[in-house]
Amino acid sequence: MENSPQSSDFPIQSSDKVRYADTDRQGHVNNAVFATFLETGRTEILYNPAAPLAAPGGEFVIAQLVLNFRSEIYWPGTVLVGTRVSTIGKSSVKLEQAIFQEDRCAALAETVIVHIDTSTRRSKPFAPAAVERLNALTGSELLSPVG
Repeated sequence: MENSPQSSDFPIQSSDKVRYADTDRQGHVNNAVFATFLETGRTEILYNPAAPLAAPGGEFVIAQLVLNFRSEIYWPGTVLVGTRVSTIGKSSVKLEQAIFQEDRCAALAETVIVHIDTSTRRSKPFAPAAVERLNALTGSELLSPVG
């Protein structure tokens, strides 16, 4: 991910309200809340009620979350979460995300999400339609699934 992303770099943009309860003794948003803001962005892709991404009998789990803090976030206010697809595998997708407050990038993250079978709890390949939808969120077309 580039060093100074802009919100316009992300095809999916979500907003979230900063709550007073999100703050800590230092008066800024607690670091654990950043992961909750990222979840807001991920759900826009993974759990869109109009177009479910998981196959019947499938669901998503987080395999990895790497979060780099760049600046503080303060209450009151809102944050914008930008999300884009970085890499698509047979049953996993890597998302790049950024959290912005007042056009300032406060955090960068990479998350690996795995599509699993709900009964076996093992990875389950994406359906072709899911791969097509994920490709549309990369900013540039991936030719085929990787890995």
